[in-house]
Amino acid sequence: MTISSSLNAGVAGLAANASRLATIADNIANSATYGYKRAVADFSSLVIESGEGTYSAGGVRVTTQRLIDQPGALASTNNATDLAVRGRGFLPVTTESSLLNSIGDFPLFLATTGSFRTDEEGFLRTSSGVTLMGWPAAADGSIPTFARDTGDGLEPVQINVNQFTSEPTTRIDLGVNLPATETEFGSSGTPLDLSVEYFDNLGTSQAINVEFSPTVPAAPGSSNTWTITLTDSASNGAVVGEYTIVFDDTRGSGGTIASVTTVSGGAYDPVAGSFQITVDGGPIDVNIGAVGSGLGLTQLSDSFAPTSILKDGSPVGNLISVDIDANGFVRANFDIGITRTIYQIPLIDLPNPNGLISEDNQIYRTSADSGSIFLWDAGDGPTGDVVSYALEESATDVAGELTQLIQTQRAYSSNAKVIQTVDEMLQETTNIKR
Repeated sequence: MTISSSLNAGVAGLAANASRLATIADNIANSATYGYKRAVADFSSLVIESGEGTYSAGGVRVTTQRLIDQPGALASTNNATDLAVRGRGFLPVTTESSLLNSIGDFPLFLATTGSFRTDEEGFLRTSSGVTLMGWPAAADGSIPTFARDTGDGLEPVQINVNQFTSEPTTRIDLGVNLPATETEFGSSGTPLDLSVEYFDNLGTSQAINVEFSPTVPAAPGSSNTWTITLTDSASNGAVVGEYTIVFDDTRGSGGTIASVTTVSGGAYDPVAGSFQITVDGGPIDVNIGAVGSGLGLTQLSDSFAPTSILKDGSPVGNLISVDIDANGFVRANFDIGITRTIYQIPLIDLPNPNGLISEDNQIYRTSADSGSIFLWDAGDGPTGDVVSYALEESATDVAGELTQLIQTQRAYSSNAKVIQTVDEMLQETTNIKR
């Protein structure tokens, strides 16, 4: 019995070291595979209860696992959609086959890195078909509220390279100097005109025409008073605002706005220095400067000079590039200089990353051992951030694997020697009776 147990222990040792050799071979073979997590073999002894004065060898057991929580070094690339997770967390991905079905079911898998590029339909996926997923943004670029304990709200990230966009104008800052001589007795009283471009909701160029009409006094002196009338080209020249402005002529404050009286349009806010007009496409805030500030509209000297006309909004632009920031926001950049958020890539965290089930192409799926998932904003909670222009290198240490390879070879040879010795001893036993 004792000799037989030695034989069984030797066989168990051969099998255990063969498993360890398999993990080493896999690790070395994937030493240049981005995102690869090394596999390890752990040995544990098997004890068989022996009687008094005897000992039976139990042998060895082997368990293998993949160290998914062990990160690899980050390598820089020249592709904006090469992504890697720096720190804790996983990117949500799905498989190429799920894009081909028509039921819209996208199984959730996890990855720590990926070289994503747009395919013929604009989906961001790797050469092996692993497809990036994220939460789609609303039309205004905001991210709606999604459940954090499930991946049901995630969709494959699709970039429309033929996408167009525009931004309507919502604010105009008027910086104009009005000639003080036009409000003096005997002046002509001729209105001064200024056209200010704005963009409507469809990105079309429209104009707000501003007419500055001086009030000419009937007796010698100066009124320092102007009436500004704003009309909208998109509304067939309809008046959208009219205001009477009196300028200060005292020492130290001369030329600044003293008071503004609303004739029509939104009320003037003397602190913010703005009023709101409603054009054909919606409201626009017009800033003319606060009372006494000297900013915006002024009345100085004898020259009419638009000093500063600022506005937001933009015409229609073409998509030129896409990038992903550290917080996982996918932003589309347009040739008119604007940027729009189109997706957010959350990072998935779970209690036991090593309990994940490994799949091909360095992706993983959850199991009972991994625990339940939670989707965090990148850089929030326990998760790290998303690094673009980077890939995670293999976690394999080739030098360490080669060292273990030598140890495994020696252990395998030693176990084979045990089997050879047991065979010789059994042969001696059979030779007792001849």
